[in-house]
Amino acid sequence: MSETVPTGPTHGVGEVDEKRLLRPYGDTTGDGMVQLSFTLPMPHSKVAEGAAEQLANKMGMSPALVVHARPMGPGFTFFVVYGRVHHLVDPSQVEVVERDYDLLTPKEVNAAVKAGLRRRLTVVGACIGTDAHTVGIDAILNIKGFAGEKGLEYYRELKVVNLGAQVSVPQLVERAVEERADAVLVSQVVTQRDAHLLNTREMSAAFREAFPPARRPLLVVGGPRFDEKMAGDLGVDRVFSRGTTPGEVASFLVHRLVPMAVAS
Repeated sequence: MSETVPTGPTHGVGEVDEKRLLRPYGDTTGDGMVQLSFTLPMPHSKVAEGAAEQLANKMGMSPALVVHARPMGPGFTFFVVYGRVHHLVDPSQVEVVERDYDLLTPKEVNAAVKAGLRRRLTVVGACIGTDAHTVGIDAILNIKGFAGEKGLEYYRELKVVNLGAQVSVPQLVERAVEERADAVLVSQVVTQRDAHLLNTREMSAAFREAFPPARRPLLVVGGPRFDEKMAGDLGVDRVFSRGTTPGEVASFLVHRLVPMAVAS
């Protein structure tokens, strides 16, 4: 494939030709300019700014210009660097998880669950481990919802049990058994030392030990630092990343737990 990059757009606004190689856009089309932010464990000084520029150079930015530097407490400095990179992006090689189900309205979700299960679909949600950030799980479960969509509590055919924050894996498994959960939703925001990955793997292992395969609840995890392609590696049924709405989650639950002939 040629590495020639067109000097101007050849498609309509928002369209991407996946056969073309692309460069980042900064001031002019194809100039390769990018902006990067990071923190170095050094007090702010000229030397610190030089270190930030050196790091950017080693990352492939040339020339690199430190456009912002600010102390972040004793011994740390936050930087914003602007510069040119020479790397090309090949959209044809990008791997993503495409949505493989239809988006349903709350009315359609309720109708599918009522006709297909003939009972309410039970969802248990929580933030596990030491994670105390409930914004994500509340955005999906609470009736107030997210991005203009009502949360799962709004769906009359869904029974929602929100356990809140800092729930241990044994507690989550015990409550899922007690509620006869059809699905378990876990939100993880804390990512230091890959805590979100370790907690998720612990959770999936615990559910597989506690339930026979045919009775195990659907396991869904979400959070801003998850890679949606890691579901198999983490032992869960689905990974949702940033920007996921309650309607997407509700539609996925119907897709996986209700006979598709009913949902279609």
